[in-house]
Amino acid sequence: MQYKTKAKKFLGQNFLQDENIIQKIVQLANINKNDTVLEIGPGLGALTRHLLSKAHYVNVVEFDNTIIESLLDNCKAYGEPTVFNEDFLKFDIDKLTTSNKKIKLIGNLPYNISTPILFKVINLGDKVVDAHFMLQKEMVDRIISLPNTKVYGRLSVILQYHFTCSCILKIPPEVFYPKPKVDSAIIRLKPRVDKPYLKNQDFFEKLVKLSFAQRRKTLHNNLKEILKQKNINSNCLPIDTSLRAENLSVNDFVNLANFLS
Repeated sequence: MQYKTKAKKFLGQNFLQDENIIQKIVQLANINKNDTVLEIGPGLGALTRHLLSKAHYVNVVEFDNTIIESLLDNCKAYGEPTVFNEDFLKFDIDKLTTSNKKIKLIGNLPYNISTPILFKVINLGDKVVDAHFMLQKEMVDRIISLPNTKVYGRLSVILQYHFTCSCILKIPPEVFYPKPKVDSAIIRLKPRVDKPYLKNQDFFEKLVKLSFAQRRKTLHNNLKEILKQKNINSNCLPIDTSLRAENLSVNDFVNLANFLS
């Protein structure tokens, strides 16, 4: 692998370089030859090479045009991915030549834009088979956390509504170039087939955000304005407003959003 390129801090670049870890990630992602794979932020191709050896249809979205030549050089012995030199947040997934097939997403996500990428994946809906992303371990812990814990929050509720979320591999800083100051982990997101009915997704996300806006306050205080706008007495709600947002389950939030929609 070529590591001549200096990682760009403003793009959140940390290149994965441990072959054992790379092979383990690809193995856990369960890539098959007929899968359509989309890798986000391939960097210098550490993962891409192994994806090419597993699947016929490997696509990559890389924002940094200065590393694409190195990426392709590093992949030569394995095949050639279809490269989109674009910002994934603006990328149209229907550009893929196999856009009629569901996509397997994978990537070592830039930590500085992980959250907007995750929200974009939500909006891809039934176009996705699953996603395997490397994130800061702290963020993975937040996503998979349960109610009544300090790290349970907006990301936990919204992502757990849409996906079955699981941490499948913990990764130390030493396997990256340059070495980050934090631990990382691989999260698996599998779209839920048993999602409860939701009247309005945008309102659900707004409600969850408002509920966690000030964590130490009760729902009665955090939702005061929205209840006033809708002329609803808090005593009529299907939840106890003396609780804090961290005490509610995902289903509690769904029921509350449906009641207020």
